[in-house]
Amino acid sequence: MNKQPVEKKILEVRKTFKERFGDTDGLRFFAAPGRVNLIGEHIDYCGGLVFPAALTLDTVVAIRKNGTPSTVRLAATTIDGIRTFDVKDIEAARSLDWGNYQAGVVRELLALGIEVGGFDACYLSSVPFGAGLSSSASIEVSTGLAVSKLFGGKLSGAELALAGQRAENTFCGVNCGIMDQFASAMGKKDHAILLNCGTLEYKYVPLDLGDNVLILANTCKKHALGASKYNERRREVAEGLAEMQRIERSRGVSEPHKTLCEYSVAELREYMCEISDPTVMMRVIHVVTENARVKEAVKVLEAGKLDEFGELLRKANNSIRYLYEATGSELDAMFDAAVSFDGCVGARMTGGGFGGCTVNIVNASRVAEFEEYVGTRYTAATGNVPEFYVCETGDGARELLI
Repeated sequence: MNKQPVEKKILEVRKTFKERFGDTDGLRFFAAPGRVNLIGEHIDYCGGLVFPAALTLDTVVAIRKNGTPSTVRLAATTIDGIRTFDVKDIEAARSLDWGNYQAGVVRELLALGIEVGGFDACYLSSVPFGAGLSSSASIEVSTGLAVSKLFGGKLSGAELALAGQRAENTFCGVNCGIMDQFASAMGKKDHAILLNCGTLEYKYVPLDLGDNVLILANTCKKHALGASKYNERRREVAEGLAEMQRIERSRGVSEPHKTLCEYSVAELREYMCEISDPTVMMRVIHVVTENARVKEAVKVLEAGKLDEFGELLRKANNSIRYLYEATGSELDAMFDAAVSFDGCVGARMTGGGFGGCTVNIVNASRVAEFEEYVGTRYTAATGNVPEFYVCETGDGARELLI
């Protein structure tokens, strides 16, 4: 995990900005974090409850107006050269090898009435790409905050999150839900967020792990949501919702539920055997029961029952593994190794799946032992060498003042 103090991040991104763009007069700095979802996977787009926390892993943006009417120039500390697009022809930016997330966000800001002109921006990210920690959301939200502030916009955190989600859905082709962007925009240090993805109602829940810490275990198998089975799962749960609604209507219900997560476990048990496609039925079972697990997880965590919280994480992983089929051999090997370690309170996959990370609650005095134990077994099973990050929760999107 990159534990650079914010001052060092600012100096590093400022240095790269000067190398690429020259003068640094008027430079402003913004940041937005990646996130870990503790429980509630693949239900944010089904109107469900999720329980993410923002991390101190973040994307930092150095930005200033460049005096042109519409030319945008982008750079990053880890990418050579400059990427350019024109605010008046944003559609052309779809072909960029890097920078389309930013272009999509600019398009959304324009649609909201913010008069975006030309600017230069340089990015520094400590969020591992393709690890299921929402590096894309941190780019979208940091861009949205930076550009809107630069050009006089006054968007709320929820509005920033929604703009980022629309950019990813409509410009970048990934049919994601709202959770990642919301957690990046609205995170709070030492807290997780219980978020209703259907209504955007939320509350902060203190994250007290006692003598334990969060460890992210990266399989180092990158996932590419747009090219994975993510969008296929979206289609399957849409079919599942249509089936559940059909069953309700056949029983005389005039106004069926509008999202899958509105269905109770009792309703699921009553209706599920009438779903004709067994694969769709499995997806529906996961969504409805996962939503119920989130509610229970918050209750036991608030009651200080960490062992029960850990058990719910394991149950959630098995559901996403066997019913939603969104893990893969690498995540399965990482999870199996983690839960066999006697100092691990709980573990599960986190993020979109098909690669990425597991999140693990581990006794703080046994971190090195856990990493050695899990790393050895994971490498033996997959041939990959994992990475581990001891995590801290952090604040959401903000301007960095120096």
